[in-house]
Amino acid sequence: MHVLRLNCKDRPGIVAAVATTLAAHDCNIEESSQFNDPFSGQFFMRVVFSVLSPESLGNFMDALPAVSVKLDMSWELCDLDVPVRTLIMVSKADHCLVDLLYRQRTHTLPLEMTAIVSNHIDLEYLANDHKVPFHYLPITPETRQQQEQALRHLIEDTDTELILLARYMQVLSSDLSRDYIGRIINIHHSFLPGFKGAKPYHQAYERGVKMIGATAHYASEDLDEGPIIAQRVERVDHTYTPAKMQQLGRDTESDVLARAVKLYCERRIFLHGQRTIIL
Repeated sequence: MHVLRLNCKDRPGIVAAVATTLAAHDCNIEESSQFNDPFSGQFFMRVVFSVLSPESLGNFMDALPAVSVKLDMSWELCDLDVPVRTLIMVSKADHCLVDLLYRQRTHTLPLEMTAIVSNHIDLEYLANDHKVPFHYLPITPETRQQQEQALRHLIEDTDTELILLARYMQVLSSDLSRDYIGRIINIHHSFLPGFKGAKPYHQAYERGVKMIGATAHYASEDLDEGPIIAQRVERVDHTYTPAKMQQLGRDTESDVLARAVKLYCERRIFLHGQRTIIL
């Protein structure tokens, strides 16, 4: 299966033009969704299609540029059968990493792990158990620039597309976030910015919160404020100790990050300013 993603200024005939071009080159539409943003006037479309003959895909790709020029559209064509080359960054917490490795191993997520990177050595055993290259890149205020340069080299050398911050407890530089915009997904608990620091669940317990959750978003120059991809909330009450809340929080973070990764792999996410369009 292949997926075509496109966006352009809304106008009549976009869907018809795409569908006609696909049909004319022996491509069969399996799934189609679109959205017209009434505020910006931008049109977004995602089409999953199969090819009916060996030359169908090549012929469609040859015809697509002319349609693109006519509609003044940006587009991307991806093969959904090719796993997404993914690098995971972690610190000491292992719940998101374990979940991602399990989902990859059981083919729930179409990922090809290129590396696991950490500023600690605690989780190296997990990388070894799953035969994923482990890279220990410690970081201090004095070595931050060199560490990120090594990370850049690793991303390029492994032809990595997607970078996952699976509870990586370090702040990326503005330059790194900007250079890989739309390719870095972060996960964090929902208490930010209210409860910061090392023990947010203890703070939440002391304040008597009644709802906890997690947010997966694209990393941006604004810490924990990038375009949101997926969220989930869970109700709690006075019986939830900090430890019980933390356990629920770990489960929620793992689930939300996995959902965000699945949306990315299925090429459903469109970046639109500070928002995401999910088709």
